[in-house]
Amino acid sequence: MTRFEPDLVFFEPKALDYPVGDRLYRRLKDSGVPIKVTSSHNRVTGIPGDTPSQAYANAKRTLVVGVKRTMKLDTSKPSADFALPVSTGCPGHCHYCYLQTTMGKKPYVRVYVNIDEILDNAQTYIDERAPETTTFEAACTSDPIAVEHLTGNLKRMIEFMGEQELAQLRFVTKYDDVEQLLDAKHNGKTRFRFSINSRYVIKNFEPGVAPFDSRIAAAGKVAQAGYPLGFIVAPLIIYEGWEAGYAELFERLSRELIPEAKQNLTFELIQHRFTAAAKRIILQNYPATKLEMDEEQRKYKYGKYGRGKWVYQGSDADRLNLHLRGLIEEYFPQAKIEYFT
Repeated sequence: MTRFEPDLVFFEPKALDYPVGDRLYRRLKDSGVPIKVTSSHNRVTGIPGDTPSQAYANAKRTLVVGVKRTMKLDTSKPSADFALPVSTGCPGHCHYCYLQTTMGKKPYVRVYVNIDEILDNAQTYIDERAPETTTFEAACTSDPIAVEHLTGNLKRMIEFMGEQELAQLRFVTKYDDVEQLLDAKHNGKTRFRFSINSRYVIKNFEPGVAPFDSRIAAAGKVAQAGYPLGFIVAPLIIYEGWEAGYAELFERLSRELIPEAKQNLTFELIQHRFTAAAKRIILQNYPATKLEMDEEQRKYKYGKYGRGKWVYQGSDADRLNLHLRGLIEEYFPQAKIEYFT
């Protein structure tokens, strides 16, 4: 089982006023991990590191415990209506991860202790949008499973959504520590998704998270517990032998998944893309990465406000989509497929 245990912890003083913060402080103090105080979870200093990559790695081993103050929810299209984070950051070291860009100089892992206030705020959004169903995404800025053994916040959220007639929850993980969520009263309102990829991608670009076999075993446990299940295959990467690599992925997935896991199944496919800023940060954090980021092999796709990203060229993108669709239709003909480019 892959579990995050921090090497260094910072607490906001007000975090101790909440049951989650008080319990977490006592747990970490008893474990002997160094604990420091910070005035704000957005202003943390003192994480060691002589080089940028060293400081980044140390930040990934740092936990910051704070109070979430901004309650305005960001939209989370196309995955969900709104993002509903109970943590920010991830201890994993996926080379391609967009959090490297969005979190900038704050790559440490943050957890929020005011879970009751967060859920009360979600209730306001649900009520305002009634009679429409509101879908929340809990993993836009983090992998919530990575810190669930520390906070218990995700289980609280799952059970809160389970009591709602007009709300649903979604999240995705690369971790396998799911036992603590198997008895949650989810009532089918939470879709539990796992991020998977080919052997080549996992081996070369996904250190610090659970291996493929562990994720699939965890998916079987989740399915037996009655959760709707999904898989995100991302990023789809073109490399020598990628066709065979992804064919093996879906053959293994079909062979190893229990029958319950194949019911009401969804797949989300996301091709690899990068921005100039992302490339710079990735090479700084992982200078020896094998991740292909050659602009000459890509095309530039414009987005909002004139900014854009480097994506696979049309013929390559089409081959990826057709190959993956064919594999899913072969092994999981009843599954729903979604594309995000």
